[in-house]
Amino acid sequence: MVKLIEQSRSFGSNCFVSVVISNKEDALGLKKARNMGTDTVVIPHGNDRSTFEKRVTNELKSRGVQLICLAGFMRILTPVFLNAWPNRIINLHPSLLPSFKGAHAVELALKAGVMFTGCSAHYVVEDVDAGKILDQSVVPISPYDDKDSLHSKIQQKEYEMYPKVMEKVALEILENENF
Repeated sequence: MVKLIEQSRSFGSNCFVSVVISNKEDALGLKKARNMGTDTVVIPHGNDRSTFEKRVTNELKSRGVQLICLAGFMRILTPVFLNAWPNRIINLHPSLLPSFKGAHAVELALKAGVMFTGCSAHYVVEDVDAGKILDQSVVPISPYDDKDSLHSKIQQKEYEMYPKVMEKVALEILENENF
C-alpha cells in the first residue's frame, strides 16, 4: 500500500490514492498511510456485509474514487458490491494464478514441491482469485524456503508489480472515459 501511495504521487502518475480504508482499527497500513499524509477511514466489518459494503461505497463515491486496489483485505466481497465496481477492483495474490488459489497459497506451493511460484495481480470477481490476470511475477523456491521466507520473497515482487498494475488500469479507465 505504501508503494501505491508513493507511485500515485510520482510525476506523471495516472492516479492518486485519496484514501485508505480498513475494517481493522489497528491495521498497520492505516498508520503508514497517515504518516504519509493520506486520509484514512476505519469501517468496522461487523456482522452485516451489506451495511459494511454500503458504507465503503459511500465513502469511495464521496471522494470520486474510480479504482479500488485491495491490499491485505481478506474478506470476500458480495456480488452487489462487485457489480457496482466492474473492472474497478484489483487485488494481489501470492501465487501464479490459476495455481494455488485461496488464503493459503504459499503453504500450498511449498507442499506441492513446485520449483517456482510468484504473485499475480487480477481483477476481483465473484469467484475467489478467478478474475482476469493483469500481471504476474515469478519467484523461484529454494530448498531452504519456509512459509515466512517464501512469503517475504513474494512480497518483494508484489511491491514492484502492484504500482505498475495500478497505473496501467488507471490509464485504461481514463482512456475509456475520454471516449
